Amino acid sequence: MSAASVEQPFRADEPFSLTAIAEEIRERHPGYRVEIIGGHLLVTSAPDAPHAVVLTDLMIPFLAAGLHGEESKVVQSVAIALPTGDEDYCIPDLAVVDAGIDDHVVANNAHDPVCFRLVLEVTSNNRRDDLKTKVTAYAEAKVPVYVVVDRKHRRLHVLTEPDAGAYTSHRVHAPGETVTLPDLIGAEVVLDVARILTAGRPAAG
Repeated sequence: MSAASVEQPFRADEPFSLTAIAEEIRERHPGYRVEIIGGHLLVTSAPDAPHAVVLTDLMIPFLAAGLHGEESKVVQSVAIALPTGDEDYCIPDLAVVDAGIDDHVVANNAHDPVCFRLVLEVTSNNRRDDLKTKVTAYAEAKVPVYVVVDRKHRRLHVLTEPDAGAYTSHRVHAPGETVTLPDLIGAEVVLDVARILTAGRPAAG
């Protein structure tokens, strides 16, 4: 998704809530996604249709692997609480989570990161946040697997082994490859890179 980082001015004598500001933005701009990462607001515009299509296509192999069942669920746009701040959270495009995630709401409808086995983001105009800001955020939260579909440069990134705020393994895959995700997410999932990137290709113009 395309995004813009919004930094709010802070005065020590005037306490404010980033969560309240995020809610106000959502009310004024329906369809926008607002996240708080490292004490900064990240505002993301509504996605285009191919972005939605590729997410649906991506769900198919996860569902076929049996990950949407009694032990785990495949979900879209479920917030994950981040350890970087009291109000910090991300809303990944897609995630594989423990089935009991509803019992682990931390605050503001964000969930304990221990419930997340995999998070996935599909880029739009601004890929920097997905490939930099969120890499650090998800690694800090110790999410085992982070997948990024880079629509602009037609690559699939698979990041694993979070340690000290970074992923120690970062593999980049091109069309023509198939990718088997780590079975620690609960099942073997194989992704066809070309098929995913073709489905997510933005319309010309």
